[in-house]
Amino acid sequence: MITQDQLKEIQERTEALYKYLDIPRKQMEYEEEQLRTQAPDFWEDAKRAEEQMKLVKGLEKWIKGYGEVRTLTDELSTAFDFYKEDLVTEQEVDELYAKATEAIEALELRNMLQQEEDPMDAVLKINSGAGGTEAQDWAQMLMRMYMRWAEQNGYKLTIANLQDGDEAGIKTVTMQIEGEYAYGYLKSESGVHRLVRVSPYNAQGKRMTSFASVFVTPLVDDTIEVYVDPARVSWDTFRSSGAGGQNVNKVETGVRLRYMYKDPDTGEEEEILIENTESRKQLENRENAMRLLKSQLYDRAMQKRREAQAKIEAGKKKIEWGSQIRSYVFDDRRVKDHRTGFQTSDVGAVMDGKIDGFIKAYLMEFGGEES
Repeated sequence: MITQDQLKEIQERTEALYKYLDIPRKQMEYEEEQLRTQAPDFWEDAKRAEEQMKLVKGLEKWIKGYGEVRTLTDELSTAFDFYKEDLVTEQEVDELYAKATEAIEALELRNMLQQEEDPMDAVLKINSGAGGTEAQDWAQMLMRMYMRWAEQNGYKLTIANLQDGDEAGIKTVTMQIEGEYAYGYLKSESGVHRLVRVSPYNAQGKRMTSFASVFVTPLVDDTIEVYVDPARVSWDTFRSSGAGGQNVNKVETGVRLRYMYKDPDTGEEEEILIENTESRKQLENRENAMRLLKSQLYDRAMQKRREAQAKIEAGKKKIEWGSQIRSYVFDDRRVKDHRTGFQTSDVGAVMDGKIDGFIKAYLMEFGGEES
């Protein structure tokens, strides 16, 4: 049975959210923006109308989210009083407490995602580090982890490009994860992930250390204007490999986009290379490769605007000791994030996509910072 202090804490957090979120202002904004959608010529400009509807739905979600928290908190308070009169059971009170806590934490967490790009879809790329088959197997394990996470959270996941390993695992994969706040949640995953285990690929049964890097960028949509200099773009085509039927290997449907990016501040040039084999149609692969390029350019522009060049460079550290953000030590049954100190002994659950604890710890500690 919860205590009076626990009830008071829930009530205080609910009131704090009311102030943090400025619910009265959001309610006024919602009513004003909703009125604009009723204009006779509203749908004449489809792109502008879509942006407006997105704004309205965003405000509505905050208001409804807080409304749910308020309702659960009020129900908990009532149930706590009713328990004293034997009108509800201890179990019913505890269940309401758990629901209220979960709703409050979800809203608190989303309140950490205030950057312009946080609500966007995400592009997540995994590269295996040095170490051959063991590192490539580790990269595939991470790919499965994120696929399971996306599935559990109701996100749509598409593999844009995949290169198999030499014997097992993968060398690299690029995945598009689409859904509300996909980038905001997954941005915490950028960095080097370190695995320590007794390798099944080592005949002596030695403990091995492997690395894989994860890079996450926001996925731009048609409502965001990103300039791509056509003079800096070049294309190659190639035959896709892997599963997909005989047609895949006979026709050059895979595309390779090369873009010479020029840093607007330093003037330094760097080649951005994107491969896409998602579709059997070359035109569709070209379109998606261009979308992935725009996502990278957008991400760089956002980083520049926030003067976070040091953080970008930190994300490009060599894949080796000392640069990892998280360690997965299978034998010791421990997964630890080195940035927040958050850790768990349930290694199996983590590898099955249960990474919300790590995401929450990161956002609670760094969510208010420019990222």
